[in-house]
This record gives sequence, structure tokens and C-alpha cells, in this order.
Amino acid sequence: MQPESEPEGGGPVDESVREPPGAALRPVVGWYSGYRQAGVPAGRHRGLPSPYLTLILTLDDPLTMLAHPDPRQVPGDFRLLLGGLHTAPALIGHDGRQSGVQIALDPLGARALLGIPAGELAEIDVSADAVLGRDIVLAQERLRAAKDWPGRFAVVDDWLAKRAAKSADKSAGKSAGTAIPAELTHAWRLLLHSRGTLPIAELAEELGWSARRLSGRFSAEFGLTPKAAARVIRFDRARRRLADRARRGPVEVWPDADRRRGLGLAGLAVDAGYYDQAHLDREFNALAGCPPVAWLAEEFRNIQSGAVPGERTWNRPENEGPGGTTTKEQ
Repeated sequence: MQPESEPEGGGPVDESVREPPGAALRPVVGWYSGYRQAGVPAGRHRGLPSPYLTLILTLDDPLTMLAHPDPRQVPGDFRLLLGGLHTAPALIGHDGRQSGVQIALDPLGARALLGIPAGELAEIDVSADAVLGRDIVLAQERLRAAKDWPGRFAVVDDWLAKRAAKSADKSAGKSAGTAIPAELTHAWRLLLHSRGTLPIAELAEELGWSARRLSGRFSAEFGLTPKAAARVIRFDRARRRLADRARRGPVEVWPDADRRRGLGLAGLAVDAGYYDQAHLDREFNALAGCPPVAWLAEEFRNIQSGAVPGERTWNRPENEGPGGTTTKEQ
């Protein structure tokens, strides 16, 4: 049978759908994003750091990772991909065809949904069945059998809800040894609520911990130090606001100072918690591998088609800011 992503009558296929999870999963899942492309130009893009773990179940063709956040990882193809929090970009490529469902997992839900703390996946990508076993393989089979996006999202919702329920059943009546300590849950939520601007000394004081204890415990649980997590949260908000401004345009998106005034980078930088535009540029270079305007020019065709640049896959509707919404940045 011909894959659904094959163009009919020679025309391209370019679908992108985002939905929130069911109400029971919203504390631990940000959103579901479905994408399907065929017959479009081959391309590649950067998968940028964000405050969510990445879980991708492909539909037709594997996901091609040209480079991982950790350069020591060998590039390769994945039919099921699970990635942890990271502070460097990934590089994803496709030959004009790609399809799948991406799930944004809150690090606070990693133990319940994955059976491991988010810290075990820091800066790496793995084949998801190495962590989730046959369970995710069966979920992928059900996903591929679904006929449309509502049906596919229903499959994912049902699968994750059952995993969460099983985790809750195992924890019932037992000690809290497998739960995230309340102090770390509080710390993560405080960083999100502050949009990455809360000083780490104040965070440690709020918990009644030393800075050293906070850094060690936080890193073990989430895979990033509190300072690195704050940087990622702040950066994620800034680059989404930048993409949103370009989408709302009209804006000339080129690394030419005379043609980028409509982006308001200086004001955006301060609003996002940076000292000035130079600080924003440095953070973009560190976390995205290029300055903000260069990144935007590189990804602009995604914005023109209504996508959010920088996600692990191409097609993302734009939303705004982590912490406080069910679809990441609404």
C-alpha cells in the first residue's frame, strides 16, 4: 500500500497539527505535534534547546539526525527517538519526506512516563525503545494504523495515560523513593514561573539548601544545573518571541542591520531577561550555534509556512513561553 505521505497527483503534502494532551496528562505533557511532508524540497534545520524532553514516533520514514547535541554521538536514523534536555543544537535533515508525532515531555513527568529521571538522558538522543521497550513499538503500530490526526493523537493520549496509571499503581502504598523530591519539583516550577530569570542564590535560599546541594540534586534529576536550566528556559522564550515577530511581519529577515529593525531585538532582549542585545547574541551563539538573525534567516521558510523554527521536526505552529500553558507557549 502506498504510504499516506506520498503526494497524490504529483502535488506536495505539507501537514502540521498541534494539540494539547488530555486533561489528565497536562501536568506532565506539553503538547502533541503531528507533521507530514512529502514532495517538498529537501532540507535541514537546527533542533534547539527547550525545557521539554523530546519523544518522536515516526509514521513512514525514519528521522535523520545529522548531528546530536553531544557531538560525540554518531549521526543516524531513528524510527523512535527520545532526547533529554540539552544546551547545544541538534541538526535534523530530510530528503523531502518526513512524518511522525512529536511529544513534548515535561521533565517532571519523566519518572512516571519513562521510568527514569530526565537526568539520565541529559544532552543525548537514544532510540526510544531502548528505554520503553516493546510498549512503545506497539504504540507506534497503533499510531500508524490510525487514519487521521485526531485518531493519532487519541492513540498517543491513551498510551501515555496508561503508562501514567501503571506508574501510579506501582507507587501506591510504597515509599516515595521513586518520586521526585518536592524541593526539586518546586525548584523547577520556580525557574519556569520566572521565565529563567530567578537568581540561583535566591532559588537555593527559597529551598533552604546550599547552592552546592541544589546544583548536585537538580543536575542528577533533570540533567542540567539550575543555571543551565534557567539559560535554556530564557533562551526558549526569546527565540519563540523572535519567531512570532517575524511571522507577524512584514519583517526583512537578514543579518543586515539596516534591514532588521522591525524585529526590535534590543527591546526583545531586555524583555526576555537579557542585559542587552549583545547578551542575547552571545546566548544565541552559545545555545543555537549562530546569532539570532542568522538563525531566523536560516529558518525563515518555516515561519512563512506557519511553523515554529528550531523544534526537533519542521512543522510547529507558534506559541509562546514555557511554564503556565498546556501547549508550551500560548
